[in-house]
Amino acid sequence: MSHPLLSLQGITKRYPAVVANDGVSLVVQPGEIHAVLGENGAGKSTLMKIIYGAVKPDAGDIFFQGKPVQIRNPQEARRLGLSMVFQHFSLFDTLSVAENVWLGLDKSLTLAQVSQRITDTASQYGLDIDPHRPVHTLSVGEMQRVEIIRALLTNPQLLILDEPTSVLTPQAVEKLFVVLRQLASEGRSILYISHKLHEIRALCTACTVMRAGRVTGVCDPRQETNASLSQLMIGRLPPELGVRSQQPGPEVLRVHKLRLTRADPFGVDLQDIDLQVRAGEVVGIAGVSGNGQRELLFALSGEDTRATRESIRCQGQAIGHWGPKRRRDIGLHFVPEERLGRGAVPSLSLAQNLLLTRHEAVSKKGGLGWLNLSVLRDQAQAIIARYQVKSSGPDAPARSLSGGNLQKFLVGREIEASPQLLIVSQPTWGVDVGASAQIRAALLALRDAGCAVLVVSEELDELLELSDRLHVIANGRLSPALSREEASVSRIGAWMSGLWDSPAHDPAPLEVPHASA
Repeated sequence: MSHPLLSLQGITKRYPAVVANDGVSLVVQPGEIHAVLGENGAGKSTLMKIIYGAVKPDAGDIFFQGKPVQIRNPQEARRLGLSMVFQHFSLFDTLSVAENVWLGLDKSLTLAQVSQRITDTASQYGLDIDPHRPVHTLSVGEMQRVEIIRALLTNPQLLILDEPTSVLTPQAVEKLFVVLRQLASEGRSILYISHKLHEIRALCTACTVMRAGRVTGVCDPRQETNASLSQLMIGRLPPELGVRSQQPGPEVLRVHKLRLTRADPFGVDLQDIDLQVRAGEVVGIAGVSGNGQRELLFALSGEDTRATRESIRCQGQAIGHWGPKRRRDIGLHFVPEERLGRGAVPSLSLAQNLLLTRHEAVSKKGGLGWLNLSVLRDQAQAIIARYQVKSSGPDAPARSLSGGNLQKFLVGREIEASPQLLIVSQPTWGVDVGASAQIRAALLALRDAGCAVLVVSEELDELLELSDRLHVIANGRLSPALSREEASVSRIGAWMSGLWDSPAHDPAPLEVPHASA
């Protein structure tokens, strides 16, 4: 082709409180893997939704294969040859995986044929999923696998991927990269959004950088370092974490021989889970999504109270049968992976969302639960200021925030409650490098102040950076603990298959590059 596959000229999209895209231009060549890099709230997702027809621009032109097009909806985008994997999923909870995928495909295929294609594609790309499972039984990571498979099955000319590797092992990431490079060699193009700078440098051949809704630069990421890309994206280098060793204090959480039968037919049985977290330490749990993380977190947070009383102890008390409120009363706080729906009510303001886990604004004089709204708003404003949450203020609905800014608010909400034990699931999933550094620094400061911290994450670099000790969860079993010095990407990657009992699959530790290298 003598013309670009996709060309955007002067794309502008305004909302009442913000200009999401301000005269954005972008060119994607055939066979190009093109990264779009920017902070949370920089306008990347809005731009991708405009390309995919999910959002209508206020101004600007779109050219596809050299011809001007108006993409009025995702169906038109798919007919043109565009497909997208959203960071925030568009799946129907009550339908099965196969039925969700079927909705976006040629209806000449039967549901059985679609199910077989899902199975074949899942196997080929290392994205294993059961096509018959209802979506409401899937973890967040498994939902993302469904979205990736659905996009690949449309055989796109342009594939838009928004944070596609956050739920994959290092080995599966390499396998996906092989597939993406093969697609590019066939003349297909890929728009790749990720906050993992080392991925962009390893995979992408071009990069457009956005800040505050505008394009601030175009570069070849292969010629950049993580530090220079950070500088382009946020205008500064992310702060160093300053991890330091310290002697942990007394035991805060003890899980002993925790066994739980799956609560739904597609869940995972927990088998003899042993876990200890002490004051002043961060313990990390790595693993591929869907291996028992959801079940373990439900048992620890009190959402599942079927555990035996003595199998979970916190602050010396047997809490296996306690619900979430009683656990919070003794200092156990929890940040779930699902930001909207479990971490926050989308339609409520940030101030109102404090009431989900914080009750300082509730007056109990006279036995009545009066709300002091000024206290709520002051608390929310303090969190917004301290954690640099980009929002219109305490009255902003939770759903109006970008994923990274909402995550900063939710982490701040729980940290400011002065917990004795903080359990965090996927603390920086889909969060830009600046916000990630800020959240990780806050968790380490909490640990240094004597709090016990348990982090469940699929981001290996994050766990290696934060954790004093590491476990791996696979098939409902928890590995022995590894110290930070013993842990490595290669070892943990092998253990994700449940192979920690086999010396043949226990490679020597490898040096892991620092995030700013």
